[in-house]
Amino acid sequence: MTPRDKGRGPSQRQLKVGELIRHALAEVLSRGDVMDDVIARHSLTVPEVRMSPDLKLATCFVMPLGGGEADDVVAHLEKHKRFLRGELASRVSLKFMPELRFKVDTSFKTSARIDELLASPQVARDLDE
Repeated sequence: MTPRDKGRGPSQRQLKVGELIRHALAEVLSRGDVMDDVIARHSLTVPEVRMSPDLKLATCFVMPLGGGEADDVVAHLEKHKRFLRGELASRVSLKFMPELRFKVDTSFKTSARIDELLASPQVARDLDE
């Protein structure tokens, strides 16, 4: 990445590949193809997959519905990332399947915090003026 590119968002190619991987990963997880008790106990959502500029690394943001045991789920997904990468390779037609990394999605928590701030009396007072 050049210094010029630092202010730019992801390319169209990064976005497209990220969406392809997100859909395929959601399908694999919803079908229950991963044989793991912790993962099987939860319904997982995959809100976003971010690709590196060279498309060799996919950071998959996941969240169990309800938010419970998110760190355990991510740890177990990390254990099975080789299997998941193989499953995705058979579903997504890419020259190279990127390495997978899993992280807990915090966007729901962030949006709840923003809603809480907007509903606060201080903001309501400023809006009324």
